[in-house]
Amino acid sequence: MAHERPAPGGGFRARRRGQGELEAQVLAVLRQAPGPATAGWVQEHLDGVLAYTTVVTILSRLHAKNAVSRTRSGRSYLWLAAADAAGLAALRMRRLLDGERDRDAVLASFVTALLPHDELLLRALLDAVPAAPTVPAAQTGPPAAGHAETGRPETGRPTAGAAAPDGREG
Repeated sequence: MAHERPAPGGGFRARRRGQGELEAQVLAVLRQAPGPATAGWVQEHLDGVLAYTTVVTILSRLHAKNAVSRTRSGRSYLWLAAADAAGLAALRMRRLLDGERDRDAVLASFVTALLPHDELLLRALLDAVPAAPTVPAAQTGPPAAGHAETGRPETGRPTAGAAAPDGREG
């Protein structure tokens, strides 16, 4: 929760929370629940004091992001975590990407900025997931040379727009 810090002119004020911090805290508490939980249960199990309406607002925002599910119970809801903190961060990353006009450029910039260990992990994760069929994108030039089976570049970062032999984007 927010900790107090000295305010100019004396007294104390709460520190500003990081983006998504409350959502992550609410999600963590909800994941500890023995089953679907009410907003009141979540409020009671949070460190510090949040208003009931604040907890309901956070849960509603998490629901809109598909990070929690809810079922009607009388006049309120029972809430169940559908994602963990990593899933919530991934949803935020996806939402940022969805807001960009040039997804290829954003993804290419992201991949080129990865640390070597992160790049290896990302490659392993991509290799472990079966590729979903996609519609081939229009090419603006010849496809980049790549690995004979995967179509991915052999010596480094993926090339934006490079098509795999089966027509998938690489």
